[in-house]
Amino acid sequence: MRRSDLIGHPEATPPASGWPTSRSLLSVLTLAVLLFALITWQVAVHGPLARADERLSDSLVHPSPGWALLADLGSIVVAVPVLLVVLVYVGLRARRADTERWGREPVAAGVLMAAVPAIVVPMKELVARAGPPVMGPGTGFYPSGHTATAVVAYGSATLLLLPWLRRTYARRLVLTGCLALNAAVAVGLVVRGFHWPLDVVASWCLCGALLILLRLFVRRPSR
Repeated sequence: MRRSDLIGHPEATPPASGWPTSRSLLSVLTLAVLLFALITWQVAVHGPLARADERLSDSLVHPSPGWALLADLGSIVVAVPVLLVVLVYVGLRARRADTERWGREPVAAGVLMAAVPAIVVPMKELVARAGPPVMGPGTGFYPSGHTATAVVAYGSATLLLLPWLRRTYARRLVLTGCLALNAAVAVGLVVRGFHWPLDVVASWCLCGALLILLRLFVRRPSR
């Protein structure tokens, strides 16, 4: 049975309304890449933007252990298992619906998650930014690895789940949860003093661009 035969079938992928066009996604992708390049340049040369970032961080840091719990939501041991559960669920749903190439999108999301360290770690070595004072000596804080993990893990899980959710409230709940988790990670990292704010913003830009590429790969459900 082909996917085109599943119109009205309870396991068919429901059409997702309101998905952005490829043109608008490419515009956002370009903006994210340019902003990431600007931030990286400013951090590398310790320009005005980086100095303002450090002054802002000084006013935000409150090194209470409780903030670390929010930051831990972006750790590999928390975020990656969430993504794996979603990948298995979406793969099984697509296979049960007899969707063509049912494993393509879960595999793509898994590969993207595995690629995050290969992208972020060399950037950390190249820029070699020191951390906030509470972190002591050392470099490798730019961009934020926890932020990158959270954005790709929770973002990929959301992108793959949305086409399979029939109810509008369910889609909104998943999307809101994704945004809330990423916001919590960012707040925890910055307020606890694990990262400068620009470390987090740069990871949002970089991994947001990666998610847009994944979204372009995850085609809009159609007949």
